[in-house]
Order: sequence, then C-alpha cells, then structure tokens
Amino acid sequence: MLSPKRVRRRKVQRGSMPGNATRGNSVVFGDFGLIALDRMWITNRQIEAARVAMNRHVKRGGKLWIRIFPDKPFSKKPAETRMGKGKGAPEYWVAVVKPGTVMFELGGIDKKLAEEAMDLAGSKLPIKTKFVARADFELA
Repeated sequence: MLSPKRVRRRKVQRGSMPGNATRGNSVVFGDFGLIALDRMWITNRQIEAARVAMNRHVKRGGKLWIRIFPDKPFSKKPAETRMGKGKGAPEYWVAVVKPGTVMFELGGIDKKLAEEAMDLAGSKLPIKTKFVARADFELA
C-alpha cells in the first residue's frame, strides 16, 4: 500500500480542489494513459486495486507508471465517540486528483490490450476516467 515515509504535518485540513489539473496532465512516460474526468480523493487502496487489475490483465507485460501518490492523511474519529476531544487519528492516505490528471500510464504493449487494462482499472476507481494515447497529445 502506498504511503509517505515521513510527512511535515501528521494531520492536515481538507482544503479545496478548484479548477483543472495544471500539472501531471499529459502522457509523459508511457504510450497510453488513464485520465481523471472528475475531482476526488483517491485512496491508497483504490490505487493499489487499479494497479493489480492492470498488471494482471497485461500479464505483467510492458511497463506501468503510477502518476499519483497518496500524500494527504485522512483522519477519522472512532464510531460512537462524543464531539470534542480534538481531531481523530490519521486513518488512511489519499491523493488529490483533479480533472485532467493522468493517473496511470502504460507502455510496451499494443493499444487494444492497454485500453482493456485501463478500462478494468477505471472500474476500480470512484471517478469517471478516459483512455488516451500519447499521439492524442502530440496533435494538440
């Protein structure tokens, strides 16, 4: 499971996610990518589930790049706890994903197999996604 080795602050505020992705919004490493169309927090478990689904489908052929990293702690108070007494302990880690963010990239395999693998991975994620090829970005 992905999580940072160390962080500056153990608990952070929720923050806001306005606008579209300005960084990490083009396919750089591989030939194909999976782009987010919604804004949401993606948990480390969801990233791992998508990664496993893709690797199993391509039978560990080609190369996979994970372009998002869960570096934001999500804190939660225990169930049936009274109000007050401070903020809850960090429960898990999330990655902040905005529309246009390239979340995964695949290289070294054919387009049909990559599209099937990315479709599987997208079904593991709580947001709408879109399959793109590097060629799409070179034209624009």
